Amino acid sequence: MKDEILTEAHPLEPFFPENSKLLMCGTFPPKQNRWSMHFYYPNYINDMWRIFGLIYFGSKDALVDDAHKTFHLDKIKSLLREKGIALSDTGKEVVRIKDNASDKWLQINKPIDLSSTLVSLPECVAIATTGEKAAGVVAGLTGTTVPKVGEWVECRIEVEGKERVFRHWRMPSSSRAYPMKLEIKARYYRRMLESTGLI
Repeated sequence: MKDEILTEAHPLEPFFPENSKLLMCGTFPPKQNRWSMHFYYPNYINDMWRIFGLIYFGSKDALVDDAHKTFHLDKIKSLLREKGIALSDTGKEVVRIKDNASDKWLQINKPIDLSSTLVSLPECVAIATTGEKAAGVVAGLTGTTVPKVGEWVECRIEVEGKERVFRHWRMPSSSRAYPMKLEIKARYYRRMLESTGLI
């Protein structure tokens, strides 16, 4: 009974622009009291959108609405649509073993269905997982090894009866708990985005 109470379904719809070449997947959003907007990477102290600001606009604050302690969501969505970057998460139903946002204490009861997800993304050639647990989920679903941080492995998966091949990139977490400077994280993401043809 206790597990049923703690089980959470993913609160966001996938963000799938047309012609997306890249699918970025974290693990699961933090609890909603930590959100600054209704979208992926919503915690104001998460650095994902600062990383994207550095890469695409030359400023970590380009997508940050500092006055309201949130992000410029319309600008973020516009950028993702323009570049062809889709967003989802690897956990569809989870249990928080401890009452915090750490992946370490997330139990994934139902992972992403990669095959059906890729049906919606016919041009996707790469999946970038934004943390260790997310990378482990994709590796488990595809029967491959977990890439080293900043590296990729080739994955194959059957989608509607045909084999699809894509690169699985494991990226540094955008959480500030991950011990790496923002500018160095941005270098890793830039390399992945350049390799995927999105810069």
